[in-house]
Amino acid sequence: MKKLEKKIAVITGGSGSIGKTVAQLFLDNGAKVLLVDLDEKLLKQAVEELDSKNADYCVADVSKADQVKHYADHAVKLYGKVDIFFNNAGIEGVVKPVTEYPEEIFDKVIAVNVKGCWLGNKFMVPILKNGGSIIMSSSVAGVGGSPGVSAYVASKHAVVGLMRNLALELAPRKIRVNTINPSPVDNRMMRSIEEGFAPNHGAEAKKEFEHTIPLGRYAEPAEIAQLVLFLASDDSRFITGTTQLIDGGMNA
Repeated sequence: MKKLEKKIAVITGGSGSIGKTVAQLFLDNGAKVLLVDLDEKLLKQAVEELDSKNADYCVADVSKADQVKHYADHAVKLYGKVDIFFNNAGIEGVVKPVTEYPEEIFDKVIAVNVKGCWLGNKFMVPILKNGGSIIMSSSVAGVGGSPGVSAYVASKHAVVGLMRNLALELAPRKIRVNTINPSPVDNRMMRSIEEGFAPNHGAEAKKEFEHTIPLGRYAEPAEIAQLVLFLASDDSRFITGTTQLIDGGMNA
């Protein structure tokens, strides 16, 4: 039997590399998925690439309460229930020291990464099935510091706090709540961060980042997806309230 047979999953940040890769793995394991993101063109493209009658999408700004309620309501209308919530949407901001960091970008990062995560929980928890699973995307930046990315670091620490709070609140319903905390992943977000640290020399920045990872490379989206699948499935039925590092040894 497939790990997620007859399960329904909602995935925010669904058109990004991790969201889309998780969606494919969920589909392969018997789930139906609803992808949520801001850009309808990218969402349509993602669903076309998934090429499954069990995949659909909903356009929403995760930092706006009415739009979050809309995607939650749409999931129920579409599938009748939700078993898994991959609360994954996030943005990186810019690379600047605190004294130079633009306030408007700080506000946007917090709005998407923290408020968006909180709103997702607020509107998805009431419709989530007892015994379900919430997986929230944090980062190694959620357990340590990194110069130049104050907004991102603050936001990912906040996601860990939201997870720990919610794990305790939902334990009576046997709903598990955990964060994934990846090291750098080989995707668009890291290309942006690399360029932020070393404009026009992103490849050199990538090598520097890789030197901080004992296993010597970035994570692949598929490797992150395997961890999300584990946390979404009944294989993790006694795991809640945890920060799941997947970092190639960075925090060893």
